[in-house]
Amino acid sequence: MTGWLRPWRRDLTLAPEAAARLAAWQALGKADLALPIEQGRYVVVDVESTGLNMRRDRLIAIGAVAVHDGRIRLADSFEIVLRQAEVSGKGNILIHGIGGERQREGVEPAEALLRFLDYLGASPLVAFHVAFDETMIRRACKECLGFEFRRPWLDLAYVMPGLLPELARKHRSLDDWLRHFGITNTARHNALADALATGQLFLAALPLARAQGATQYSALQGLEKAQLWLNRGS
Repeated sequence: MTGWLRPWRRDLTLAPEAAARLAAWQALGKADLALPIEQGRYVVVDVESTGLNMRRDRLIAIGAVAVHDGRIRLADSFEIVLRQAEVSGKGNILIHGIGGERQREGVEPAEALLRFLDYLGASPLVAFHVAFDETMIRRACKECLGFEFRRPWLDLAYVMPGLLPELARKHRSLDDWLRHFGITNTARHNALADALATGQLFLAALPLARAQGATQYSALQGLEKAQLWLNRGS
């Protein structure tokens, strides 16, 4: 494999149809990160898992919504539950609301991940606290598809304080920023609902970014990196 993918599990052999789908996804060209945001497609992602341990816990669900031409396209959304061989604990189910029966009857993990890749295409990703979402998706891809998932990510948990530094100390969580912009999420910890709310936060960030001359995804990545550097130095 070439490009952004590299072999991970050499002992894993995909069925020919699955291997062909993965190869077709790999063959997609890279997104133009210097394109004005209003002209591109960006996929806002949220995941649910069996817990918060990124090394041990399992991916349960992926929710995503696309922002293109500067708007959220509800018709261009994605939600899937990965079949679990072992249902997560009751406390975990109370958080995300994905019951045992739904977990047991979910989509076979490799197929679920291939469907996500088909939906994602070449689009860059957006999330709030990227480290968790990216790690859970990457681990699942390693284990079920045998490759390391790599795509550009933008983390609003650092972009928002970079745009509004005066609010950085008291606005730390996604809920804090949603309240600040009056964004309602009545199904918190549902992957698709959280992705939609994060997508609305992304749209709220764009006029602020434009006022600072950051009109491209790559420019917002630069803002994110600067904020990370400031946090490490403080």
